[in-house]
Amino acid sequence: MKNKALALPLFSFLLISLAACAQKPAAQLPTYRIGYMICNSEQETLARFQPLTTYLSAKIGVKFEAVAIDTVNFTKEIDTVDFTHTNSLLYIMLNRYHGVESLVGDKRGALLGHSKGMVVTLKKSGITSIADLKDKTMIFGPMFAPTAFMSQIYAMQKQGFDVDTDLAFYTIPTGSFKHEKVIYGLTLGKFDAAAFPYYDYELMVEQGKINPDDYLVLAEAPPIPYCNFGVTQKVDEKLAQRFKKTLLAISGSDMAEMEDGERVKILERAQVDGFIDIEDKDFDIVREMAKATKMPPYQEQ
Repeated sequence: MKNKALALPLFSFLLISLAACAQKPAAQLPTYRIGYMICNSEQETLARFQPLTTYLSAKIGVKFEAVAIDTVNFTKEIDTVDFTHTNSLLYIMLNRYHGVESLVGDKRGALLGHSKGMVVTLKKSGITSIADLKDKTMIFGPMFAPTAFMSQIYAMQKQGFDVDTDLAFYTIPTGSFKHEKVIYGLTLGKFDAAAFPYYDYELMVEQGKINPDDYLVLAEAPPIPYCNFGVTQKVDEKLAQRFKKTLLAISGSDMAEMEDGERVKILERAQVDGFIDIEDKDFDIVREMAKATKMPPYQEQ
């Protein structure tokens, strides 16, 4: 009986010791950097995606670090990151020049894994067609935001309209939250037409910031993939597939525990509804539009 009594504590001690050895301190874990494209601001981007990054670290057993990168700097910074989270135009640039491969797409809003660009005017403007924009003014979103610039240029070209020669003037706002600035710029009557990304328009309607009855859509571009995660060539294939599988399995109830003890709903904070499988061929429509509008990576030298 005495030997049995000693054996149980000893066995428990061995199990605890083995478990402790199996769990490496965070400082000893390999570190991988996820480059998140800045959407509205660096602070907002990191606030959105830090819980997701923390969750991935815990689930996969490595240390992931979130890095916010501006769209115009992403190609310069690509060698400093292992995974990417970008829009579809930036993805085809990184794929062409740096071999980044797509893993999963964001699912968000009514169009799920897609978004589209629209050319919009106010109903009270009296403008009812793209042709009516001749010698008028227009505001676009950021040039590297595919559904705030490229898509609208593409849709207008399809109707024989050249923004460089047919508009009296067009501009792109500066600073943060550019998509909202575009929508408000039209709403306040500062421009005759505007380039709306469908998702931002949909979100502002849901939030009660704008009234959809005020607007008339003059043209729509084809839906294209929304934002997506990609992986660089230096990442092991097994890790890339674990990363992909973990993202696809995330549900609305999954939480991340932050360093301060706060528990956060991952998808809610990231402002996505989930993730979907996506392949490189799904971006061919983006390549077609970029070629037609001479956008990177097909710009004229």
